[in-house]
Amino acid sequence: MKPTESELEILHILWEKGPSTVRTVNDVLNERRKASGQKESSGYTTSLKLMQIMHEKGFVTRTEEGRTHTYAAAVQQEDTQSLLLQHFVDQTFRGSTARLVMQALGNHEASAEELDEIKALIAQIEQNQSKP
Repeated sequence: MKPTESELEILHILWEKGPSTVRTVNDVLNERRKASGQKESSGYTTSLKLMQIMHEKGFVTRTEEGRTHTYAAAVQQEDTQSLLLQHFVDQTFRGSTARLVMQALGNHEASAEELDEIKALIAQIEQNQSKP
């Protein structure tokens, strides 16, 4: 199961800050929305409900200390990114990684450092595939 856009926003905060209360997550969400020019702020109860749903889905864990609930990401950032990327490639590029890379490189001017990293990754993949 993949997280929604709103759930992903919350996961990013939990990955960056570690275990956090709903209040902390809500404050960061509102700071980021304000910084990006969005006029709408996220209400506390909306964030709370979303995090409760995320708990039910298994995206976050929750610990209770009195009236305070602390949430932590239950999914790894790399695993989630991999899942979302695979879904994106499947849906947008019919599963073709080559089409994705060609589109990305055609639409974005890669720096020399980025191109070196891409070449090194390709060489590593080729080396791993040639091993029995």
